[in-house]
Order: sequence, then structure tokens, then C-alpha cells
Amino acid sequence: MDPLAHTLFGAALAEAGLKRKTALATATLVIGANIPDIDALAMFISNDFALLFRRGWTHGILALFIWPFVLTGMMIGIHKLLEWGRKRKAKRNGKQASHPPLKSGWLLALAFISVWSHPLLDWLNTYGVRFLMPFDGTWFYGDTLFIIDAWFWLLTGAAVVLARSESWKSISAWILLGAATSALILTTEFVPFAAKIIWSAGIAMIVIIRTAGLHKKYGHKLSAGFLAAAVLYTFFMYAGSRITANHAERALTSGGNPPTTVFANPLPARVFERNGVAVTETHYHFYELNWLRPGSFRFTREPLPIEPPDEVVIAALELPEIQGMRNWLRLPHYESEKTDTGWRVYIRDLRYVEPDQTTDIGIGLAIIELDEELRLAPARND
Repeated sequence: MDPLAHTLFGAALAEAGLKRKTALATATLVIGANIPDIDALAMFISNDFALLFRRGWTHGILALFIWPFVLTGMMIGIHKLLEWGRKRKAKRNGKQASHPPLKSGWLLALAFISVWSHPLLDWLNTYGVRFLMPFDGTWFYGDTLFIIDAWFWLLTGAAVVLARSESWKSISAWILLGAATSALILTTEFVPFAAKIIWSAGIAMIVIIRTAGLHKKYGHKLSAGFLAAAVLYTFFMYAGSRITANHAERALTSGGNPPTTVFANPLPARVFERNGVAVTETHYHFYELNWLRPGSFRFTREPLPIEPPDEVVIAALELPEIQGMRNWLRLPHYESEKTDTGWRVYIRDLRYVEPDQTTDIGIGLAIIELDEELRLAPARND
């Protein structure tokens, strides 16, 4: 999931009641919900290195047991610094302010909860996560939520906004965040018009609840309710993807061509719609479905033959510059074409690109130029 989703989930856990367990609970939950993404620094090395390293070591089982202790130690150190500063201030002012105590046991428990929430949320999308690293590099996929999910934002955001934001500074910050996320949702072409209306209604609902003062009356109950709604929504989306995959499996099996794997792809802001790829021994089959209307199932293009990589493609796949892509591929499709100076190889992951896509506009496509000896060709300046 995106960093905002992780942050809002950690903050929602705090506002649902966990922040009252110990000093620095909210900070621990928010930092812990994001800390495995320290591997995002790999993106500054190269995109391929990021594919090789991300959602691996820092998201794997060993790190998930280490991070909570690291985070707890860090927060205890911060608390001691804060206490030292408070004592100096109290000595100058002649007053001793009371502050909630730090409970190291609760702090460690909250660190575990927040840190473990991160790979679980990452597992929900189609990118995948390697839970067993560094012992096993197997990718796991939940195929449940789009990597940027508007409704997850809305529900977890409501859980936080309706429990906090009493100062004008914090209210202004939430207004800016609401405006930025709304601009993204409302101006994006692939978000349906109906979804934009529902999003706007949800934002209006949050404003009405705050204006009416209901957030003061119900406080943590409202936050807990919205957090529970976010969890239930996630289960609902998971069920939708499983239902979709079952439809595709039955459609191919009834035709005498049972699939070995079915990939169901959640779409942005579309709760009931999925598209995906069913993999048989010989072909990729592309489909789409509104899982509330089983009769809407249809194949969207002719089956694509699954062909093993030829000599040219193998040479490209063995390049050090493409090892991240090779490791990350889930639905690989290869194409090579002769050029005046050698070969051009397209390595596609059909989760994210079309079988005939030749323009690299995001993840899922690598274009490799080889010379006549099947070595990496020098980069061109044109």
C-alpha cells in the first residue's frame, strides 16, 4: 500500500483507543506502520535494484521480529530526552507538569502491532511481498486492494480526523490533506463518476459530523467504528477477488482448459469490478467481471500463447541490469525484435502492461537493447 494508507492505519489504531495505553503510543503506531518501507531508499540506486530489494529483507519474518525492539528502544530514548527537557523547563518555571507514564511492555506490544500491519497491508495488493525473507524469496499476493485505495483512505482518514484536530493548526493540515486527496480522486480519469460522487459525500459526512460536534460526544467510538469499517471493507474486497477468480476458473474448466493460476486485479475505486489473467499450461487468458453480476464475465482478447524465452531473451534476462525485474516477474511475457544494430527485447509483466505495450510508462515493462553478440548495447543519446 502507499505511505498514506500505512500512516492513516497506524494513526487510526491509536485513535481507536490504543494511544491511551502508554506515552508515545501514537508516535510508535505511526512510525511502526511505516518503518519497513525504509527499503524505499533502494529507489535512489536504480529502479531495477528497487525491484530486487524492495518488500524483501525489511518486510520479511526476521526483520518483523527485530523492528519492534529497535522501535521500542528508540521511543524509550526519545522519552528520556523529553523527560530531561521537561525537568529543565520545570526547574526554570518552578512548576512540574504531569505527563502520561511510559509503559515499556505496552510500547513493545504496540510496536509489534504496527510493524506487522505493514507487510499485511502490502500483501493485499498485486505487487506482492516476501514474508519469508531472508530465508526464502517466495512472493505472496493478496490481490485484494488497488495499491492506492480511495475507500481505505476515506475510512481510516475519518477514524483519525474525527478523534483529533481540535487546534486550528491541525484542522488546517487535515483540510489540506483532504483537498489534496480529493483533487487526486476527482480529477483522475479512470475513477468512475459514481465513485467521485460517493467520495465527495464521504468528505461531506466527515465535515458534518465535526460541525455538529458529534466527534466530541462519541470520540473513540467513532474512530473504532470507522477502523472496523475499513477492516470489513478489506474482507469484502478479498471476497470479491476470490469470487472473481472462481468465475474465471469455472469458465475455463468448463471449456476443457483448466487454469493453473488465476490472477484477479482490483481496479481503482471500483469495488465490484475486476479484470485479470488466467494461466493455463499453454496460454494466458484475459478477462473482466463485475462480480455482483456473474453474467458480465467475458474474455477481453484472444488467448496469448506462453512461449519459453529464446536465446535472445535469455541473454537479456541474464544481464545484471535486469535481475530485479527477473526476480519480480509474476506473469512474464517476452518479445524480441531485430534492429539495425542488434536486438530489442521487451520483458513484460502482464499484471501491469498489455502484451503489445512498447512504451515504458511505469512498472511492468523493461526494454533491453542488445548488440549482435547479445551483449548490452551502449545507451543511445537520441
